[in-house]
Amino acid sequence: MQRVSDDGPDPDEFPEGFRPEDLFGGDPSGFLQQLMGMLSGGASGGFDQATNMAMSIAAGGSGERNVDPVERMSLEQLARVAELQIAQATGLRTSTSGSLTIAPVTRTDWVKKSMQAYRPILELLATSMTSPQIEGGADPEMAMLEQMFASLRPMMVSMTTGSMVGHLGSRALGTYDIPLPRSGSDELLVVVPNLNDLGEEWSLDAEDLRLWIALSEVAHHAVLIIPHVAGRMNDLLRQYTEAFDNDPSALLGELGDFEPSGDFMEMQQQLQSMLGDPSSVLGKMRSDRQTALLPEMAALTAAIVGYVDHIMDSIGANLISSYGQLTEALRRRRVTTSESDRFVERLLGLELDQNLYDQGRSFVDGVVERAGEDGLAKLWESAESLPTPNEIGAPGLWLSRLEVDFELDVEIDQSELDQLLEGDEEE
Repeated sequence: MQRVSDDGPDPDEFPEGFRPEDLFGGDPSGFLQQLMGMLSGGASGGFDQATNMAMSIAAGGSGERNVDPVERMSLEQLARVAELQIAQATGLRTSTSGSLTIAPVTRTDWVKKSMQAYRPILELLATSMTSPQIEGGADPEMAMLEQMFASLRPMMVSMTTGSMVGHLGSRALGTYDIPLPRSGSDELLVVVPNLNDLGEEWSLDAEDLRLWIALSEVAHHAVLIIPHVAGRMNDLLRQYTEAFDNDPSALLGELGDFEPSGDFMEMQQQLQSMLGDPSSVLGKMRSDRQTALLPEMAALTAAIVGYVDHIMDSIGANLISSYGQLTEALRRRRVTTSESDRFVERLLGLELDQNLYDQGRSFVDGVVERAGEDGLAKLWESAESLPTPNEIGAPGLWLSRLEVDFELDVEIDQSELDQLLEGDEEE
């Protein structure tokens, strides 16, 4: 949420329909409607407001130039190269429609398309955070506060998510900076202004950088359009977003210093300050069910990113002369995201830190070492072949469950083996 300016309206000039004398003893639901109207900016939809906020943040508060048409032609050519290379390396389809495109976009274009892509899950998230009406019988003042904070949560999620998606758009390179399925589209996005800034910052070759991004985007897309992979990820996202703790007392505990009064500006500033740390508030709303889902989400995400890194390394060095330099820069960049930019990831139950990427790569390397590329290909065969949280840390266990023949690189003393066999015969 954006900071409230010190140059606000006169405290005596309340929004139309708002009556401070109704704060206590009046109808709490009516008060809540007035307060929500004040904070959300009127009757327009929260999602539209969040999108506008995100676009403004991504653009840095100023207009953006259109992408040079030359960029489109260049990326169209790279798309064909990337599509061919990824299809050969993975054996997977690279599109659902048979027509894959890579489109150069501005930061605001990326935000607008991403907000629409995430809209179903974000709206589900806001709905899940709407608490039931507080029943009478409790202290009227406390009941009013609990209901107020319960009603604030969907708005807080909507506006804070808009802010965080805007920050993501200011640095995102492509569609899959957050590796989530985007159903119904074979259009991949490359954020040209951010790509140019990265190239200048790290002194990277522009053409090599564009080919690297094209390969990475197509590789992610090939995995995330597999029906059972997308289905599993979307199901976990649905379960997670539906499981937020909707007990308003949890949020009230976090915001317990709020003191309602007839001073509009004072109330507004109090709420703004208390909602300034969304990660803290988010922690208060996480339920035990969500905590139980985190390992499953981490296992699936680790398998996806580990596989993509493996495919990139297997083909990148032969296609891109500066592949090593690019890979170091881009992989270091993806795990140095600021805490505020990670809010959207955590809101959806993801933790894209270095440990997750290392875990995914270790799993894939372990499979290839034991069973080769043929063994790795079984990773995407069916929903049943996706690794469990225990298996993501033990590739041999995963191969055993799938009944894949593999070799163990373990030295066993022959005399000890004979003793073990003799013991089995005696039993």
